[in-house]
Amino acid sequence: MNELVALAERLISYDTSKPDPIHEAAGFIKGWLEARGIEARQDWVKELPVTFAEVGSGERCIVLHGHIDVVPGHVEQFEARVEGDRLIGRGAYDMKGALAAMLVVFAGMHDQDRVRVRLGVVADEESEEDKDRGSDHLVDSGFIGDFAVTGEPTNLHIGVEAKGVLAVRLVVSGRAAHGATPWEGDNAVLKALDVFRSIESLPFARQSSELFDRPSINLGRIWGGDALNMVPDRCVIDVDIRYLPGQDPATIMAQIGELPDAEIIANFIRPPAIVDRDSPYVAALHDAAAPHHVEAPMTVGRDGASDAVSFQRVGVPAVEFGPAGSGHHGPEEWVSLSSLDSYRQTLETFLHAIGNPEG
Repeated sequence: MNELVALAERLISYDTSKPDPIHEAAGFIKGWLEARGIEARQDWVKELPVTFAEVGSGERCIVLHGHIDVVPGHVEQFEARVEGDRLIGRGAYDMKGALAAMLVVFAGMHDQDRVRVRLGVVADEESEEDKDRGSDHLVDSGFIGDFAVTGEPTNLHIGVEAKGVLAVRLVVSGRAAHGATPWEGDNAVLKALDVFRSIESLPFARQSSELFDRPSINLGRIWGGDALNMVPDRCVIDVDIRYLPGQDPATIMAQIGELPDAEIIANFIRPPAIVDRDSPYVAALHDAAAPHHVEAPMTVGRDGASDAVSFQRVGVPAVEFGPAGSGHHGPEEWVSLSSLDSYRQTLETFLHAIGNPEG
């Protein structure tokens, strides 16, 4: 447990919202593996590192998949601290705690011949790019297996679905006027807020599914206005839509395109993640996690997008599975230390079960 906590704290200490610390963190991971006799290699996607390693042997192969990048945070968030059962810091929950556990488990599977275990670590999971992604590079280079586990936050439940991403940039038009006589103009910034509220009221936004009560819609960025004393005649907004499995992004785009005074000028789409919850690998992971729950672990849907889709697009079943915590992307992000140890134990139990299917 001490090694696991120290490793998580070390990973948190890198401000991996920035390129240079990302390279430093990836170099640390590579060196950590090599110090334990595990060969690791790195490729580069858009000048960001992708780290590969493999241990063990056997007919079955499991991929442990994680990311080292985080969203930006304040300086103090990269100084991990422990308060009771909580390890607090940027990335503790999403997902450096889980990655630390994966590293410990992976190293522990080095000298066995029952199952091959692959570890893939990317540095662009939080990226807004929809092309040339690290996880796609892993898959396209043949770094796949029979099943993949990506360590996103799930509170020790099994994420069998994740929402897709439809990121839309719109330009909203108005009419310029002097700031002293705003009634003579048509303020594009205020109109843009109305456009966003209209998106929240479109038919797609009111739909639900078995695992999700609604899509997620967030106004992520807004630019407008050229001068304080001028009514802005143009405003650009970025809207982050996480749509449900079963929804059609083209239909959503068509609904947005019908809104007055707003023009879609850019978008990107990432599909939802869906895995068969009756998969024997999902069942084995469920059984491994069961002792660490008061009640049985659940198959759940995650509101965030998932790099599991990189594996699923080539037919590899993949789930999200991570320790308990809260506050990812927020000011007080934390992971439960006891859950982190339970997560480590669950992965170990799962891998041994896969390597010994007869029990």
